[in-house]
Amino acid sequence: MLANFRLRLSHIFFLLILFVSAACTRITTTELGGGLIPIVDGVNTFDTIMELQTDTFEETDTTRVYNSDNMVIGAITNDPLFGRTSAELNFELYPSFYPFSVPGSKDSLVVDSAVLILSYKGFYGDSTQPLQVNVQEISPATPLSPFTSYPVNHPSVYPINTIGNLGNTATIDIRTLGDSVNNRYENSNNQIRIPLRLDVARRFLKDYDSTNAYRNDSTFKSFFKGFSVKVQSTNPANALLYINLLDTNTKLALYYNTSSTGATVRDTSVTYFKFNSAASAYANYIVRNTAGAEINNHITTTSKPDSLVYVQSFPGTYVRIRIPNLQGLSNRIIHRAELVAEQVPDDNNILTLDRYFQAPRLLLLSAYDSAKKQKRNIPNDYLVSTQGPNTVDFGGFRTFKTVNGYDRVAAYNFIISRYIQGIVTRKDSSFTLRLSAPSNDSLNFTPPYPNNLVSQMYYLNAAVGNEVANGRVRLGGGTHSRFRMRLRLVYSRL
Repeated sequence: MLANFRLRLSHIFFLLILFVSAACTRITTTELGGGLIPIVDGVNTFDTIMELQTDTFEETDTTRVYNSDNMVIGAITNDPLFGRTSAELNFELYPSFYPFSVPGSKDSLVVDSAVLILSYKGFYGDSTQPLQVNVQEISPATPLSPFTSYPVNHPSVYPINTIGNLGNTATIDIRTLGDSVNNRYENSNNQIRIPLRLDVARRFLKDYDSTNAYRNDSTFKSFFKGFSVKVQSTNPANALLYINLLDTNTKLALYYNTSSTGATVRDTSVTYFKFNSAASAYANYIVRNTAGAEINNHITTTSKPDSLVYVQSFPGTYVRIRIPNLQGLSNRIIHRAELVAEQVPDDNNILTLDRYFQAPRLLLLSAYDSAKKQKRNIPNDYLVSTQGPNTVDFGGFRTFKTVNGYDRVAAYNFIISRYIQGIVTRKDSSFTLRLSAPSNDSLNFTPPYPNNLVSQMYYLNAAVGNEVANGRVRLGGGTHSRFRMRLRLVYSRL
């Protein structure tokens, strides 16, 4: 009988260990076994909502775009929630070789035209409103460096001065940018074509040659500092355009004809200057202005817990989240810990501006290490492997749901069960959390327990985040009456 009792006791102990191990493993509805989360019965398994304190801060970190990223030009002049945005793009285009020369003799060359062509990759905002675009020449007083990755929001290197327009103001109808361009020189689409003045074309085709500006790249840079593309920040402009400099659609097209072979028959030809990833400098400058907007009444510099919070993609704002009673929770089995954030719709513009200015495709929930003054991953839950971060399991991708009488509310869910389990079981640190909309960003990554003794910086590029300046969302804070940000715990007592 004693042997039977010991056998039963060992079985009970084994089942208890198995139960605790399963409870410490994050379970989501997308994983096999997601239905194993116990039914909340009020006796063995409990469901509770933890209080959150939330407030909005301006993002002061620098943000960079790299030459392979999509960059942005445009102007948002009518966003009552988040205010105004302006974005300009400064860059250099070079001949394909040096010393460069146009075929034929200079005397026989007849200048036709010059067109700056930009590769169009999409838009953010209201496409029904046209944009007024100017192309200017960068001043010799503020040349760009090809060895510098300029931050989009760092005022010490801006403004980049210009010395006048290179053409008339071009009116851009965003709805037509996907149209095809078919002529003897182009068979393409998704081009923004901006004509330049005839004297600009003459300068590149006749004034510059292999004896002066086109001897080599450094000489050419001394003659011409580059292009600055700006959008007039006046109504009704209300959109941002995304441009890719490395795409073959981005180029300076110079049209001309010449008797290059000495024959009497002449025909129009074209030569292209393009972006050189190894030599061309660039800088994307983005300015946010919240004056007069609703967000301006909610941004804090210290602490002001709020029922409304605002996340704007970089460069923009983030939300600080504190969970006051988390560190004092007694030990328990955490079956699921889920942080839920929901958009508060703008009733005055629900079918117009609220649809044009979409919420970010991804929000990042991170912990803030006040000692190192760094963002870090949520311990044990936000994981990084050779395939990248586990954002599908962890959460953060925008979804839409029907709630409180609205049929399209942006929502974000984050599964932080292992993080909470570590706090209640091992008394791990409880961090202040941050909710942001990253583009190119970094955080200090620490592997999950028990391998959490080393850490390294991990960089998130736009492919796993958001395009720069793309997305903004007003969320319910920890005390909102209808769209409350909340931490839901499903747990069992030991």
